[in-house]
Amino acid sequence: MSGQDERDERGTARKTVPETASETTPTTAAAGGRLVTGIAWAVLLLGLWLWGREATDVREGISRPATGDMAAAGRPPDVPLPPAHAPLDDARPQRLDVPGLDIDAPVVARGLDAEGAIEPPPFDQPGTVGWYAAGVTPGAAGTALMVGHVDTETRPAVFYRLSTLEPGQTIRVTRDDAEVAEFTVDDVQVLTRDGFDAQQAYGPRDTDRSELRLITCGGTFDRATDSYTANVVVSAYLTGTGSAGHATR
Repeated sequence: MSGQDERDERGTARKTVPETASETTPTTAAAGGRLVTGIAWAVLLLGLWLWGREATDVREGISRPATGDMAAAGRPPDVPLPPAHAPLDDARPQRLDVPGLDIDAPVVARGLDAEGAIEPPPFDQPGTVGWYAAGVTPGAAGTALMVGHVDTETRPAVFYRLSTLEPGQTIRVTRDDAEVAEFTVDDVQVLTRDGFDAQQAYGPRDTDRSELRLITCGGTFDRATDSYTANVVVSAYLTGTGSAGHATR
């Protein structure tokens, strides 16, 4: 969001610009050229933990709903989930398909920047998903990591509705070996900046599985830091494979 709205003491917007990342609507901002990059703080911690494994002082994570359509974040207690599929061999991802959100996006390989954070997709490609290429490939054993922007100053970006995913929904990754890795969502978390636990967010839930994390901005837009106050982290695990349009479990 542009951060130009005013709120009453209850937090209700006086304009039509919504408060949360998941509710953001396209607006014309006063200052041009800003693409929200609030994932940077989270992936910096990720870099410290996952590939350095020396950040022992990260604080206890908070997994709680935010507002709007994030209110259902987390796993409903009665959702049946399929068994895990055996991990696949390594193959680079080419496209990300999330049928429930109408996402069919190209995937680009990204590395770490000078500060140790994953480089997000290029600012001029808000419809693109970034994959951490020095980590696990989607479908292989371990946890593969993908990041995407939630919005620009004028329109939604690729992960605009990521927070609305629910446990049991499907994520598909087309790989360069012509195989499709099909994942099932098992958890959606909204992790605040002031209570972020990298291991809780990014650590494997089961070391024998192939897991996937999709990460974007969430919470409220902080005008002082020009970023969002939280991150949405979707966790999923491999439950099927197949060729394009013909995944099987």
